[in-house]
Amino acid sequence: MKLLLENAHIEGIRFFEAYRKHGGYRSVEKALKMSPTEIVEEVKKSGLRGRGGAGFPTGLKWSFLAKPEGIPRHLVCNADESEPGTFKDRYLMEFLPHLLIEGLITSSYALGSNATYIYIRGEYAWIPEILEQAIWEAKNNGFLGKNILGSGFDCEIYVHRGAGAYICGEETALIESLEGKRGNPRIKPPFPAIQGVWMRPTVVNNVETIAAIVPIINMGGEEYGKIGVGKSTGTKLISACGNLNKPGVYEIPFDLSVEDFIYSDEWCGGIPKGKKLKACIPGGSSVPILPTNLLLTTAKGEKRLMNYESLSDGGFQTGSMLGSGGFIVLDEDQCVVKHTMTLAHFYMHESCGQCSPCREGTGWMWRILKNIEYGKGKLEDIDLLWDVQRRIEGNTICPLGDAAAWPVAAAIRHFRDEFEWHVLNPEEAQIRNFGLAHYADELLIQN
Repeated sequence: MKLLLENAHIEGIRFFEAYRKHGGYRSVEKALKMSPTEIVEEVKKSGLRGRGGAGFPTGLKWSFLAKPEGIPRHLVCNADESEPGTFKDRYLMEFLPHLLIEGLITSSYALGSNATYIYIRGEYAWIPEILEQAIWEAKNNGFLGKNILGSGFDCEIYVHRGAGAYICGEETALIESLEGKRGNPRIKPPFPAIQGVWMRPTVVNNVETIAAIVPIINMGGEEYGKIGVGKSTGTKLISACGNLNKPGVYEIPFDLSVEDFIYSDEWCGGIPKGKKLKACIPGGSSVPILPTNLLLTTAKGEKRLMNYESLSDGGFQTGSMLGSGGFIVLDEDQCVVKHTMTLAHFYMHESCGQCSPCREGTGWMWRILKNIEYGKGKLEDIDLLWDVQRRIEGNTICPLGDAAAWPVAAAIRHFRDEFEWHVLNPEEAQIRNFGLAHYADELLIQN
């Protein structure tokens, strides 16, 4: 079942005429005949969880929005998709922009936002024009502006380009940047639902989350909630990349197994050249990496599924997170130390520098990993690396510190012998990779 990408293959779907012809903007027409409270209740019934990474219930988040009399409220769409390995929001905005605009109009009505913003990452230089075109078309056809469809509801949508900072994916840093300031995260509380953009009540939601509002209103929250498994309702967009025969954006059901997603011809089609699976980062670069023997099955021996609960089964000791859906696959020839070093450099570069543990610790982690990778490491460096990441996690204003620490902790937890091999065999480590060792249980691999 496809709820978001059902019409992605239709020629011209990027433009209003084709989108409207295939059922577009029905949710707006339906929503405007409902009360805002009824819409929020439908979203609650749907069980929709935020698709940006945190997985917080969307309807519950909406219900927190303060409604002081005489003070404007705002909806902000977080299109600052900067998580390495994640590109599904880009796909939606580039090929189905009206789906996002429709979701924003419906959501704005539910939240009482007359001025709604799309904050898009600076590197998506070509997409703002696509969004502006869709906004213009929607306005010309009466779905934006004053008195939408005679309902008395006014709404304008503005596209705001970021300057290319990962930190602005954090909602309060995004708000600071939207206001024209340096993108530093705010201390919470107060939360954006109380004091957000210009100190007004604000809801910040991810692109995919907003797009999912369309099928929820069209089919009803209860019906949407019946799709999926447990608290993982609806469908999920996955950005599949790395060592896969068929990388790309997939809309998956939550009862799909990780093994089927990787190896089935219907999905990613397996590993190129018949190589074996070594590890996977299942939810974007900030979530813990898992070796094959914990990726395909849980520590309890149950088949691991592509949903929030199954991927997190076992906590960080033996599990990971669905996160933003950035599914990064590593084959037997990949070096975990090198990949961890690359990620550490990214987080060091993207730290806003506001918190000392993150500002200093990310640099320390990168330098230690660099020494290990290039044959200058010592065995005690591994324990030092573990200690540094431990002192970063949970000690920063925003989650970037956690995002930097978790990949390092998981790499040491599951691949410590690979780190030790790099230290004990510095010359050999420069000409070949460690390989599979015990990371892949061949009984679970299907070539």
